[in-house]
Amino acid sequence: MKAHLLQIDILWHDKPGNRAKVSHLLDRTELSHADLAILPEMFDTGFSFHVEHTADADGATLRFLQEQARSRSIHIYGSRTARRGGHAMNLMSLIDPQGSILLEYEKVHPFGLGAPGERESDHFPGGSTVACSTWNTPAGSLRVCPAICYDLRFPELFRRGLLAGAEMFVVPANWPAVRAAHYRALLIARAIENQAFVIGVNRVGKDPRVSYAGQSVVVSPTGEVLGEMDDREGVLSVEIDPMLVREWRAKFPAWRDHRLLE
Repeated sequence: MKAHLLQIDILWHDKPGNRAKVSHLLDRTELSHADLAILPEMFDTGFSFHVEHTADADGATLRFLQEQARSRSIHIYGSRTARRGGHAMNLMSLIDPQGSILLEYEKVHPFGLGAPGERESDHFPGGSTVACSTWNTPAGSLRVCPAICYDLRFPELFRRGLLAGAEMFVVPANWPAVRAAHYRALLIARAIENQAFVIGVNRVGKDPRVSYAGQSVVVSPTGEVLGEMDDREGVLSVEIDPMLVREWRAKFPAWRDHRLLE
């Protein structure tokens, strides 16, 4: 079972162009039945707060994800802007090979730094639920928990995921180049402390305000880097062995000794 990290230079507010990028990269990737493709945060628009323009109001981006999953017989994690119940959401969906939605996760920690009106938290209230779903393949299965970008700085989210059964975490991001070292270090830390696979998928290029370094990475349950990208657009495909997490947790069950979070 393989995870495919699609590291793209997201075109600003260009949904058709970004969908075309994803489709093109998937065309060039060797995919097996029920593999998992993971896209960066807000892959269809870039990290924008112009919700009136970026929200997937007509469901076209969701339908694109469903069609890609169905036509290629794979799972896909994709993050987009959505509106429900009168508020905007930074929402990630897991689509299965039949095109069905297995899970939807609303980013719990919107980025709260910056000038008034220029903070993610001014436009996206943030969710309150940690979610897990099972990635099933002919070669095995894993319980997967999503997080999005700034969520990475909050270890309690990941520990709640672990206690809900997570064996792998996926973290799509628009993580600025200026703090790229933090991104890599935190992904490795989350893997070590939760004895789980951690996959970070960042974007590359620039938007009107920020530059991005990519450096998408797959980390094993022991903290070993299994694959890593540079600052170029492309796809990283990494074999995921479910037994690695189970054997390591059985051999060194440190996660069981938690005390302060029930």
